[in-house]
Amino acid sequence: MGASSSTSIHSVDVAHLLCCTCVEQSTVAMEETCGRYDAVLSPGCHFMPWCVGRRVAGYLSLRVQQLDVRCETKSKDNVFVTVVASVQYRALADKAYDAFYRLSNAREQIQSYVFDVIRASVPNMNLDQVFEQKNEVARAVEEELAKAMTMYGYEIVQTLIVDIEPDEVVKRAMNDINAASRLRVAAAERAEAEKIQLVKRAEGEAESKYLAGVGVARQRQAIVEGLRRFVPDEKNVMDMVLGTQYFDTIREIGATSRAATVFIPHGPVAVHDMAAQVRDGVLHAAAAAHVSGAGAR
Repeated sequence: MGASSSTSIHSVDVAHLLCCTCVEQSTVAMEETCGRYDAVLSPGCHFMPWCVGRRVAGYLSLRVQQLDVRCETKSKDNVFVTVVASVQYRALADKAYDAFYRLSNAREQIQSYVFDVIRASVPNMNLDQVFEQKNEVARAVEEELAKAMTMYGYEIVQTLIVDIEPDEVVKRAMNDINAASRLRVAAAERAEAEKIQLVKRAEGEAESKYLAGVGVARQRQAIVEGLRRFVPDEKNVMDMVLGTQYFDTIREIGATSRAATVFIPHGPVAVHDMAAQVRDGVLHAAAAAHVSGAGAR
């Protein structure tokens, strides 16, 4: 470390004694004679006779530089937010005089304009609009900087809004709102799925019961047709069918595990009475239908 420092100092002293100066690439130097501006020195080695009052007043970098500005402001809906703007700028070689002599601190000047534009734009937007329209805010900052810094010999290459940071409490509230909204949508979708399952299950049960009824009807029809071949009396056929159905009902009641206690009369007389009641009901229904049909005519 000490050896390199002494070598650098020695080389500067040698260059000073030889009345010459070196300007690095992407840099210009400001030459003065007796304290008065004389010329802009481009990169390379230049003769600088200090004995007659000529000297290098300073150096100006022509490289693109970046300045990150953090600006705290308030949105239209009274939410404090920190906006981080990234400004890329550079000094113009043909306006090196203005950049070196007319502006003492370019970074502070740029920061002041960024503060002014952001604090004039963001308070006119809600927090959601700040996120949605950050490109418009960046464009406004860039346009204002370009107008202000051109006269000082600087070019604004690009301006970006790289971050928008609301207060931590506001962040948590926004996340809670988003989570609640998504949970509400999920609950609605879940309820719709359960509804579809219930409807489909009910449709399946209805179809199953319909087909079971069709099967039972066909079974009873086959039994009646079979009995008619051997029993000519229709009353006896009806009694036999009702008896068969009676015993089927008793079997179904006993087969189910959730059946309640049912008290019904049992025996041949009970079956005969039941058959008589069904037969009388059928006859009464047929007579009522015949009377209603005659009245309609």
